[in-house]
Amino acid sequence: MAGFEEQLVAAHGRYASKRPRSAELHERARTVMPGGSTRSVLDMQPFPFRVASAHGARLTDVDGHEYVDFLGDYSAGLLGHDPGPVEAAVTDALEHGWSYGGVHTDEVRFAEAVVERFPSIEQVRFTNSGTEANLMAIQLARHHTRRDRVVVMDRAYHGGLLYFGHGGEALLAPFEFDRLRYNDVGGVSAIDDGVAAVLVEPMMGAAGCIAADPVFLRALRDRCDEVGALLVFDEVMTSRMSTGGAQQRLGITPDLTTLGKYLAGGMTFGAFGGRADVMAAFDPERGGSMTHGGTFNNNVVTMAAGAAAMRELLDEATLESLFERGERFRAAVADVLDAAPLPMCVSGYGSLLTIHTVPGPVTSPDDLDGGDAALKELVVHGLTDRGFYLAPRGYMALSAAITDDDCTAFVAALSASIDAIAS
Repeated sequence: MAGFEEQLVAAHGRYASKRPRSAELHERARTVMPGGSTRSVLDMQPFPFRVASAHGARLTDVDGHEYVDFLGDYSAGLLGHDPGPVEAAVTDALEHGWSYGGVHTDEVRFAEAVVERFPSIEQVRFTNSGTEANLMAIQLARHHTRRDRVVVMDRAYHGGLLYFGHGGEALLAPFEFDRLRYNDVGGVSAIDDGVAAVLVEPMMGAAGCIAADPVFLRALRDRCDEVGALLVFDEVMTSRMSTGGAQQRLGITPDLTTLGKYLAGGMTFGAFGGRADVMAAFDPERGGSMTHGGTFNNNVVTMAAGAAAMRELLDEATLESLFERGERFRAAVADVLDAAPLPMCVSGYGSLLTIHTVPGPVTSPDDLDGGDAALKELVVHGLTDRGFYLAPRGYMALSAAITDDDCTAFVAALSASIDAIAS
């Protein structure tokens, strides 16, 4: 550990010396924003570099350094940084004005595209983020079942107000939650007839890209049917696994699904939807009494971008190719980590993956206890120095703009970074 800490101090020094402009802007930012940013996940030591421009799968910072972007805006940037059809749709929409304060055509087109794709979604409503989508889905399930309790997975993350990891309780929404261990089939029996909903990701994203065992998800589906609870899939991240999301690939249909991230081509977006009889709670013509506000729920930019992205870019061939590239890439990363003289492994599903500093395998967040934070930070700095961008926690989300050659170059850089640390 001491050796890693010494190396880390040196890595911080090298990083800072190459980025004087980012350092200057960080100090300015700290005077007006706590921590120097308004998105905590972007914090890194000694400071984050500031992006000046982004095109395709490349970022350029204010000091002139270019990076191959393997982070993909935490999975929101699946289409790369400037997909032409999205740009054209947004530009065209803005020519007709914005902030209408009324309904318009593009929200219908976007909603139709969502409903066509996802097996569980008969009707949908839009929000501005995945956080909002999950909050609305929980409240909808409580309304529908006339029950209060919600089952979640321990250490899961479902948005800024739904974080069940260590230290996140201060930002936890005031619902009554029960926690289960992810992938623990035996624990499913604890779900009883007082539960309104079970909220689960088909792959735990922020907790470490930990894929669900299909047996576990089927057990949740069966148990919800037995006790009358609603099964809610948080597919904010995993909807990229196919045109119909992870639920289509796995053949397991939830009652409600929440969406976010990339489906609006990189614009601010969230959505929740499901069975028509459940969604009827928002339909006054069908006796619905729930309200759902949000000034920007159907904002012109997001609706135009989403309709274009879904109709013109996010086809089956694109998503299948991305899924397969991610599977090949993760296998190549695993080969490097398996051969490394350090305790490291990788987990993930499709085009989403995370590097860990534990031996593995990883089937729940509990398996990550004891990971070496200094070693992980060293690996990330090594990759950053070599021109590759990933999250400080070792997380990556491939975009359609990433090529096989980019993946090959990343794997070589990872191997070189580990060799430098171990030497």
